[in-house]
Amino acid sequence: MAVISISLSEKILKEIDALKEEGYAGRSEVLRAGLRSLMAETKDKSKLRGLIDGVLLVMHDDLHTEQASEIRHRHQRIIKTHIHNQLDNDKCLEIFVVGGDAEKIRELTDAFQTNKKIDFAKLIVS
Repeated sequence: MAVISISLSEKILKEIDALKEEGYAGRSEVLRAGLRSLMAETKDKSKLRGLIDGVLLVMHDDLHTEQASEIRHRHQRIIKTHIHNQLDNDKCLEIFVVGGDAEKIRELTDAFQTNKKIDFAKLIVS
């Protein structure tokens, strides 16, 4: 098995260590499970074709609302409904009802998922 080196913040390390209490053998197993999940989600997303409908959930710090707005404006043609919720912990939950060409919806999802200012982005399709 290959060994790789990555840099993680103390916050992420604490969260990984907390997952060991859920039954993971150690940090490496937590990271392997996360990578398997990411790869499966990416594979499923790449299979989407034609016209689709779905919901995109996005969470970010309140400080990064402008980043989310920029992405939203670039993809407004496929966004049917948008709800922005302020959460109690200085976080925001944004819910996008999307519809249209699968490639455009993938582009929107990727824009959120690859942005370092976004904490979480998950596409759910019907």
